[in-house]
Amino acid sequence: MFAVGGRDTGIDGSRPGVPDFMDTEHTGVETGALDAYSRVVTGVAAQLLPSVAALSVRTPRGAGAGSAVTFTDDGFLLTNAHVVAGASGGTAAFADGSESRFDVVGADALSDLAVVRVHNPGAPAAPLGDADRLRIGQLVVAVGNPMGLAGSVTAGVVSGLGRSLPARDGRRVRIIDNVIQTDAALNPGNSGGALADSTGTVVGVNTAVAGYGLGLAVPINKTTRQIIGELVTTGRVRRAWLGVAGVPVPLPPPIAERLGQKLGLRVVEVVPGSPAGTAGIYLGDILVTAGGEPMQTVQALQRLMLGPAIGKNLPITVLRKNAFVDVVTIPAELS
Repeated sequence: MFAVGGRDTGIDGSRPGVPDFMDTEHTGVETGALDAYSRVVTGVAAQLLPSVAALSVRTPRGAGAGSAVTFTDDGFLLTNAHVVAGASGGTAAFADGSESRFDVVGADALSDLAVVRVHNPGAPAAPLGDADRLRIGQLVVAVGNPMGLAGSVTAGVVSGLGRSLPARDGRRVRIIDNVIQTDAALNPGNSGGALADSTGTVVGVNTAVAGYGLGLAVPINKTTRQIIGELVTTGRVRRAWLGVAGVPVPLPPPIAERLGQKLGLRVVEVVPGSPAGTAGIYLGDILVTAGGEPMQTVQALQRLMLGPAIGKNLPITVLRKNAFVDVVTIPAELS
C-alpha cells in the first residue's frame, strides 16, 4: 500500500474498499466523470433511443401525439391504445431523423395496448422482458417523447407493483392488473414509450400519470404478450366469458394450510345459461383453482379469459359446503 495525501492507496492510486464510482480521487480514463448509476442510464438510453418513435396522429377530434417502441425488425411498434384511438394511421419519427407513415394494426382499449406498423422499417427491435420479475426499488428508465420533446430519457425506481388501472371500452370496464408504478418522470407524450430495466429490456409501456406524480406502465408479461400476439396476427383481442362474478374471501384455515393458498373467489353472480351456469357453478361456491391456477383475485381469473380459452375445456375446482367439487367449463367468446 502507498500513502497519498495521508490516505492509503493501492498501486494504481485507488483506495481499498472504495468502489471506483465513489472514489472522487480516482477517476480513470475508462470511467471519466460517470458514476455507476449514470453508466447504466446512459447505456440504456443509447440502446433504446433508436427503437423509440414519436407518433403523430390526426382524428376527427383533432391531432394527437405519443410514443411507441419497435419490437420487431420488420416494423411493428407497441404503443398505448389511447394514443391511436380513433386513428387508422399517422407518422412515426425516429431518433436518427427518419420519418415513416404507419398504419394501426390493432388496438385493445381494455389493456390500453396497440400495435402499429411503419411503412419503412429500419429501427432496431427492442427486447421485451418479463415485468413479473421486477422488484420494488429496482432501477428503471423511461424513454419517450414528452411534450413533443423527442428522445427524452428519465430514470427512477419501481415504486410499486401490483397496482390496478381501470380501462374502459364503451360500457365494458376491465382492471389492468399488476400495473407498474414508477417515480421516473412521465409527462404527456410519454404514453406508449418504453419502461426498461437496467439491461435495456422493455418491461412496461408507459401509460399514464395518475396524479400526484404517480407514473404508471402496463407490464410486459405472459398475459400482455398474448394480447400483443393477437393484435399482430388478427388486429383484435378475443376475450373469453364464463358468466360469473366473484369476490376474494379467506379460505377456512385447514383448507388454506392444505392448499398453501389463503384466498378463493366466492361466486356472487352466475348469469343464467352462461358457461359457468351450464357447467354447474352455483352462487356461494368458492373458486379455488381454474386451469390449475390458484384463484385468489378477480384478476387471476381475468388473465385466463383470453382468446386461447374460447371453446376449450377449463377445469375449475370449487369449495362447496367444505367439500371440493370439480367442474369443467367451456368459456364462450365475449361479444
